[in-house]
Amino acid sequence: QVQLVESGGGLVQPGGSLRLSCAASGFTFSNSDMSWYRQAPGKERELVAAITSAGGSTNYADSVKGRFTISRDNNKNLVLLQMNSLKPEDTAVYYCNAKRRVFGMVRSNWGQGTQVTVSS
Repeated sequence: QVQLVESGGGLVQPGGSLRLSCAASGFTFSNSDMSWYRQAPGKERELVAAITSAGGSTNYADSVKGRFTISRDNNKNLVLLQMNSLKPEDTAVYYCNAKRRVFGMVRSNWGQGTQVTVSS
């Protein structure tokens, strides 16, 4: 079955860095577009970064552009999110998302999420 497992979250001071990892299994990872979303308390889930199946195209939220970098390793079925210059407003639960095409339809799968807290 489809499984997405996030890791790498934790507590970091403002200006610090974290790298999130998402390990994927149960589907054809190399044919799937991957993305990271986040959800802060009292707010809706928002797209942080996305990357196409072959890694040739990326997209970032304006709030993280220049600070975050999404990448993928199709040989290891991993999608990564390098987060630098972290701010308190980056505090949220970060979720890995996979978009798959099954019988011509787009299916979306989510991981359990990993907590990122940016605080002094």
